[in-house]
Amino acid sequence: MISADPASDSAADPAAEGRRRAEELLSLLTDDDTTGVERLLEAVTEVRDLVFTGAGLTAIARAEVRTLPPAQRAQANTRQERLGFLRDANAAEPEGLRIWLRRAAEEILLIRTQQAVANRVIAADQAWTATRAAAEASGTAAASSAATTT
Repeated sequence: MISADPASDSAADPAAEGRRRAEELLSLLTDDDTTGVERLLEAVTEVRDLVFTGAGLTAIARAEVRTLPPAQRAQANTRQERLGFLRDANAAEPEGLRIWLRRAAEEILLIRTQQAVANRVIAADQAWTATRAAAEASGTAAASSAATTT
């Protein structure tokens, strides 16, 4: 039975609690709150809880990487694989898993930065294409390209 209190549902569902912690970690890193990040990570003492937080970060990273252009997506996938090696190497070590969580969250911030750059490039390309189409429609591009093709 689902209770009326979402906070108690989250506590009962380790995956939901992991997603909540993952979002909080990202928020703290975005705000450059190093003390808050350390406090959040130190409060998670059980390996199981650290892994659920990592699963939340992995789900976010995989969803957001899908929006990147192919080259950046391939690079991000390689970085995700390396993060998996770091996780596996520290599977029973809470301190090592905290390092993995921080790096996984920083990877998501990198993905978001790359997406913002890609969005700006796409917008610039669309503006250039619209300008070029308008010039061709008015005949100015045809006149200027005719001189260069002879």
